[in-house]
Amino acid sequence: MTAPGRPTGERILDIADLGARGDGIARPDDASGGAPVFVPFALPGEQVRAAVKGDRGRLVEVLRAAPERIAPVCSHFTRCGGCAVQHLAAESYRDWKRGLVVTALAHRGVAAAVDAPIDAHGVGRRRVTLHVAYDKGVARAGYMAPRSHALIDLDACPILAPGLAAAADIARALAAPFARRGKPLDIHLTATQTGIDADIRGAGTLALDARLDLSEIAGRRDLARVTAEGELVLERRVPTVSAGGATIALPPGAFLQATAAGEAALAALVEAHAGAAKRIADLFCGIGPFALRLARNAAVFAADSDAVAIAALDAAARHARGLKPVRALRRDLFRDPLVVSQLGDYDAVVFDPPRAGAEAQVRELALSAVPVIVAVSCDPASFARDAAILIAGGYRLDRVTPVDQFRFAPHVELVARLSRPA
Repeated sequence: MTAPGRPTGERILDIADLGARGDGIARPDDASGGAPVFVPFALPGEQVRAAVKGDRGRLVEVLRAAPERIAPVCSHFTRCGGCAVQHLAAESYRDWKRGLVVTALAHRGVAAAVDAPIDAHGVGRRRVTLHVAYDKGVARAGYMAPRSHALIDLDACPILAPGLAAAADIARALAAPFARRGKPLDIHLTATQTGIDADIRGAGTLALDARLDLSEIAGRRDLARVTAEGELVLERRVPTVSAGGATIALPPGAFLQATAAGEAALAALVEAHAGAAKRIADLFCGIGPFALRLARNAAVFAADSDAVAIAALDAAARHARGLKPVRALRRDLFRDPLVVSQLGDYDAVVFDPPRAGAEAQVRELALSAVPVIVAVSCDPASFARDAAILIAGGYRLDRVTPVDQFRFAPHVELVARLSRPA
């Protein structure tokens, strides 16, 4: 595993596996008795030279490349921390993404057939957060270097949707009025149907001159809306997105699936798994990307702890045509889940919780008689825990489908169908 005669800390490593974060893993041989070493941007089957400190290795040179190694699509790859696996060929990449789900289920002892991942990158990500720092009063905008606080100033990012092609330039422009403060900023940009929605974080209270400057920048860049810490600075057009024929006025800072194709793929699976159900509960519903689609064929109860998101969903449903009734309610499902007696009202339940999962709600579902449960998850590990609870309660895990809208990143979403046998 290590060749003699190298400088201290530099080792020759044979890469055996690809880890959950996209790092190559060098396993210790029986004689060395050491710990595994994780080397970003190295692939299984490769021999590499790496500068090693603890269990981390910095790739210095690929001595023997794997057949699966390909040229990255971005000149910033390896310097920018936004992507982990641009160097991996498509088939192996899909196997790795599927493996993230398979491994998470196996760790919880959950047996299930896992589909091949659905490629839901589409035209690219429609939302991005860019970090801003100042160098001699000039704003720099981009992503952080891998496992570092060093900012990589970007000219372009190939994984973004065309509507965000100028994202880095827009972020630098929005940051310019705050150059005197010199404090780092985060700038969130979302491409909507009516233009870019921008939210500035870290700017503090805005003085009048900063508001005037931002108004001028918004006009010059044709931005739909600018907010700071979620509070409105100016709105030239209401940022909107659509779902199920309804138009949703996007609240500042609202959660939105990373890609339009990703939302469509997730929703199509949710609708297919819900089948002919006529009374559906959509839990952790957000602004309603599933509820509004499901309401084309079923009455929907939608709940989420975010009052602003619930208000946006309710307004969209009330102004849409051709939908079945949608009842939207603010409810903290972590502290106040729907209980068994309430769940009996529904033919199907959909839940799409944050990364932590939905353990409290799932424990109530496990005691219920709901015929079909559709789980949407952005974290295979928390899903596996929740699925194990449901299976212990008598549910059968019928199908698991990974959905990949985070191309080149160590994130994968999934949709699963569970049913209670008659």
